[in-house]
Amino acid sequence: MTNEELLACLTGEFSKAEVKPGKQYVEIMVNAADLHETSVQLKNTPALSFDYLFCLSGVDFPESMQIVYHLESTHHRHIVVMKVNTADRLDPKVDTVSDVWQTAKYHEREVYDLLGVKFNNHTDLRRLFLDDTWGFPLRKDYKDEVRIVER
Repeated sequence: MTNEELLACLTGEFSKAEVKPGKQYVEIMVNAADLHETSVQLKNTPALSFDYLFCLSGVDFPESMQIVYHLESTHHRHIVVMKVNTADRLDPKVDTVSDVWQTAKYHEREVYDLLGVKFNNHTDLRRLFLDDTWGFPLRKDYKDEVRIVER
């Protein structure tokens, strides 16, 4: 499926989401409340079949945190970028998608460890790289007086 065909398919399938062409891939911006349902639908719709999450990352914005999911259909060979903003930057939370894509389990732990985003219903949400004495070093307002690190 070409990006134009994928754009048309996603626009028809996901009326609540904002679907637009990106620089390289089609992008779909979903509401945090619809994240899990949209993820299940992206994976289980036969024409889409996004069965592989190959990248999950977090972005620190002034008003919220954004989680970015890169999804691929290994069957159809197309890719989409799904984005979701948290409601709050200071206590960011979104639903987990680790029950939809197994690879999300460790990606979500990494985002939690470095940005402090909590993933609701995650089965093992704990620090992956750093111990609990660290804050969240990828936040733009991060300061660590002990290790003399400041962003």
